[in-house]
Amino acid sequence: MSVTVFYAALLAFFIALLVGPPLIEFLRRLKFGQSIRQDGPKTHLRKAGIPTMGGILIVAATTVSTLVFTRGHVKVLYGLLAMLGFALIGLIDDFIIVVAKRSLGLRARYKLVGQIILGLAVSLYALSSPELGSTILIPFTGKALGLSPWVFVVLATTTIVGTANAVNFTDGLDGLAAGTTAIAAVAYALMAIGLNDWELAAFAAAIAGACLGFTWFNAHPAQVIMGDTGSLGLGAALGVLAILTRTELFLVIIGGVFVIETLSIILQVSYFRLTGGRRIFRMAPLHHHFELAGWPETKIVFRFWILAFVFAVLGLAGFPAVMGL
Repeated sequence: MSVTVFYAALLAFFIALLVGPPLIEFLRRLKFGQSIRQDGPKTHLRKAGIPTMGGILIVAATTVSTLVFTRGHVKVLYGLLAMLGFALIGLIDDFIIVVAKRSLGLRARYKLVGQIILGLAVSLYALSSPELGSTILIPFTGKALGLSPWVFVVLATTTIVGTANAVNFTDGLDGLAAGTTAIAAVAYALMAIGLNDWELAAFAAAIAGACLGFTWFNAHPAQVIMGDTGSLGLGAALGVLAILTRTELFLVIIGGVFVIETLSIILQVSYFRLTGGRRIFRMAPLHHHFELAGWPETKIVFRFWILAFVFAVLGLAGFPAVMGL
């Protein structure tokens, strides 16, 4: 079974690698180019016109590889459907921005309603599953915490929606979101193996392989950008993996980069409103702060990858304690 997990990552990687060039050319012909905010870092102006919606590549590669190397377990199907559903919301958002030329894309309230509905579907499935229920694992303690059904549903739904948007916030530099997600997905593949859940391990491995294949084209200078199609789909997939392995609290550690990026926005907006216009960072999310401080884009990405690896190791360090549960 361990070989199957490895093959799932390889297949997703090679699908992304092979399908990437024709997809990029197709998006280029359709003139689905990236729109750049005028109030963002000036270095991003050169990214204008780079084909976006490249997340289609990640989602397709992950889906095909997962279906090939799993036995269609309902848990995996829920994970795939959540990823595809969030990716569809992102695709509509990207389409409105690129084709309809409406810079804000799909209205935030519509996006949030769709995300909550999808998150609730997975949460209610987990709650009704005899092997999952409303219990979550606590890092470093070897203990599990039983939650009331309603508390669990709120926590699980928030995990999926929050992670999807956190990865979306992180997607701002070439290779940043894809690389950090790949690292987190590898950690989840290892945890799923530890729980003897080979189907979920293959799903997580496929996500990691697809992200690496996409990074081949998204590395600086990017040939394609994942857009909300990719970032929302990937974030939702990580959130679902956390719920289906009962490791919602571990995700806060493993996804530490996503947490930091999201907190930087919350702190920036809160401080701006409380002080009448003053800022903590030059720009949020945090990676833009370092850009405006003069750091090269590649340095920021590599250092965030290093942080993602450290957070993944920390999360895995707290996992052996729960192996006996």
